[in-house]
Amino acid sequence: MSKKICIYGAGAIGGYMGAMLAKAGADVSLVARGPHLAAMQENGLVLETAEGRETVPVTASDNPADLGEQDYVIITLKAHSVPGVVDAMQPLLGPDTAVVFAVNGVPWWYFHKLGGDLDGHRVDTVDPGGKIWDGIGPERALGCVVYPAAEVPEPGVIKHLAGDRFSIGEPDGEKSERAQELSNLLKAAGLRAPVRPRIRDEIWVKLWGNCSLNPISALTGATVEEMCTAPDVRATVKSIMLEAQTVGEALGVKFAIDVEKRIAGAEAVGAHKTSMLQDLERGRPMEIDALVAAVAELGRLTNVETPTLDTVLGLVRQRARVAGCYDG
Repeated sequence: MSKKICIYGAGAIGGYMGAMLAKAGADVSLVARGPHLAAMQENGLVLETAEGRETVPVTASDNPADLGEQDYVIITLKAHSVPGVVDAMQPLLGPDTAVVFAVNGVPWWYFHKLGGDLDGHRVDTVDPGGKIWDGIGPERALGCVVYPAAEVPEPGVIKHLAGDRFSIGEPDGEKSERAQELSNLLKAAGLRAPVRPRIRDEIWVKLWGNCSLNPISALTGATVEEMCTAPDVRATVKSIMLEAQTVGEALGVKFAIDVEKRIAGAEAVGAHKTSMLQDLERGRPMEIDALVAAVAELGRLTNVETPTLDTVLGLVRQRARVAGCYDG
């Protein structure tokens, strides 16, 4: 029997993943809303890649109750949107449903099965009041680090820009049957999906860039390349990354590369606007809590000082409040 997969939040990344799975014949459904949903329901999902443009028939709804219990629910929303959908997604959850959080930033399940004194600790900045922890349950959680870049140029259309890797991993590092099975499903759809024994290490390498480049870009309007090539700005980026590295290492994270190599990798991306800058320019809620404030929270938890990050956090919060893109 084929496994049922639901992509919850079929925007750029979720739409790309859903289209690739649907093309491969997987039993996949998409939860979306508004004009994007209407276009998918009427015309199918249009996928634009380097190979060309094709229309993929998809099952899409704004009502999870239409879709029934799933084997996998893959959440591809922005982190701040997740608590608000916990109640709505309950019809998707059966006794053995795995919920994959393909979401940037510090995950709400971070301390689940981490071991040590902080095992089971809840991260308040990404899961206020424990809404996700209590409503979905950490035992369902599978970690995921998202590398593809995509955009929605118009409703019902996904334009794939780069990348095809979704690293996945269990919070306890086990190479579980459910993780391996999902990896195989994604690979069959033409995606790379390695199962990582230390998924938190990979989360932090991506978070390194998110917690520094994202807020600075929102404050300055600069592209990634501009931030990395301006010596004074690069120094601030590096300072935040070093603070974040100290926090990560205090939690047992092993960084496979150093800060300079990470910055060089970001610079190579070129004249790209970060997601936070794009959200600010479009008047959308900004991912400040999961990408920046959560790192500060983990710093306090581990008694690691993060002065540069704290300063930038205060400034970007105020920038976002003034723009009406943040209510924290």
